[in-house]
Amino acid sequence: MASLYMGASRETVGEQVIFSGDPWRVEVIKNYLDNPQKVAFLREFNTYTGTYKGVRITATSTGIGAPSAAIAMEEMYACGMKVALRMGTVMALNDSMLGHFLIPIGAMRREQTSATYVEASYPAVADLALVNVLNQTVLDHGRRYQNGINCTMDGFYSQMKDSRFSKERGVDMLKTMEELDTLHIAGIDMESSCMLTLGRLMGVRTAVLTMATVLRNLKQVLEGQARTDAEDLLCRVALEGIYRFATTQKEVLL
Repeated sequence: MASLYMGASRETVGEQVIFSGDPWRVEVIKNYLDNPQKVAFLREFNTYTGTYKGVRITATSTGIGAPSAAIAMEEMYACGMKVALRMGTVMALNDSMLGHFLIPIGAMRREQTSATYVEASYPAVADLALVNVLNQTVLDHGRRYQNGINCTMDGFYSQMKDSRFSKERGVDMLKTMEELDTLHIAGIDMESSCMLTLGRLMGVRTAVLTMATVLRNLKQVLEGQARTDAEDLLCRVALEGIYRFATTQKEVLL
């Protein structure tokens, strides 16, 4: 029976799952799969399953934010997922990282969805073996990476980026960024801490691979062909990384 929101099943989903925030980025990654089969495109969830160098991989999307990311994790877990990789973009706080990779070892849980699963003291931590494979894969593709701590938030225009409304309300985004600097936070996103927390709770080996496409408060962004090329590289690194992990790692306890 197909899952409620994603239309997926054990028969149509692989054990290795790559999650993209953007549904249309899945259309990019499916071009690198052999014999990609469309599972469904329902709401924000666009899903294909195919093979990459002989490894069966599912690529799907979560949309924006922790609530829909949790739904995606739940339904892929119900379909037999064993490895989860969030592949997305991130707002970097280090200016030198624009166009490079943030692969966090953990994340601050400032979104509220993960709190519906477990108390706030439970850490959002990545699978370090998977992180190490991703680190090497990034280097092999000629880019730099940072293994820091991300901060995951719920409110884009209330916590991350100035808007007309936030300015009318007197919200000081700079104050938030300065606080995160003192905590040595590498980047800000809207899904990672929830997905890392759920991965640990589920016993699914989970990590985050993000491309820094914007800097704090969008003071600088990758645009045009530079953005297109960066997202294409992100897809290729994600596929190669999860392939290497699937073919070299033995079963170990989380």
